[in-house]
Amino acid sequence: MDDIDTDGFRSNVGIILTDGAGAVLLGGRVKQGGWQFPQGGIRINESAEAAMYRELEEEVGLKPADVKVLGNTHNWLRYRLPERYIRRNNEPICIGQKQQWFLLHLISAESRVRFDTTDMPEFDRWRWVDYWRPVKEVIYFKRKVYVQALHQLGPILFPDGVPPRPRWWPKEWDQSNQD
Repeated sequence: MDDIDTDGFRSNVGIILTDGAGAVLLGGRVKQGGWQFPQGGIRINESAEAAMYRELEEEVGLKPADVKVLGNTHNWLRYRLPERYIRRNNEPICIGQKQQWFLLHLISAESRVRFDTTDMPEFDRWRWVDYWRPVKEVIYFKRKVYVQALHQLGPILFPDGVPPRPRWWPKEWDQSNQD
């Protein structure tokens, strides 16, 4: 059972998986055009780290030995769901997600990425993309939290400075890196 707090935010982990050279893994949603990072709910009495490893295996087939944890956000990053996505017939009502993000380095072969380790796969394809690209490709209501996670974790991957923002970067997203 998922952990939903008294404010209606579902506890969740997000996973930024890197190839070590600055590219990040973006997964294509099953039978949809959408792309996103692996993510998933934290169960009641489950640690964020345990949820991260469970989701990593469920969504992309990777085990703890396939990755090296480089870092994580130390605070919750939140986003609200648009009104049309809120399921009012479920209790407790979930109005959004609060996420802890993990930055992982794939240390095994890319061939270890698989989608057939669960009965209900989240993704049916994946690709390596430039560091900032996921912000543009994720569904609109998750963009600001992606900006926050990438800003917070970027210095770990790029100690000499994160890559410059692309030309398509809207100015309002610059404000999203504030915790």
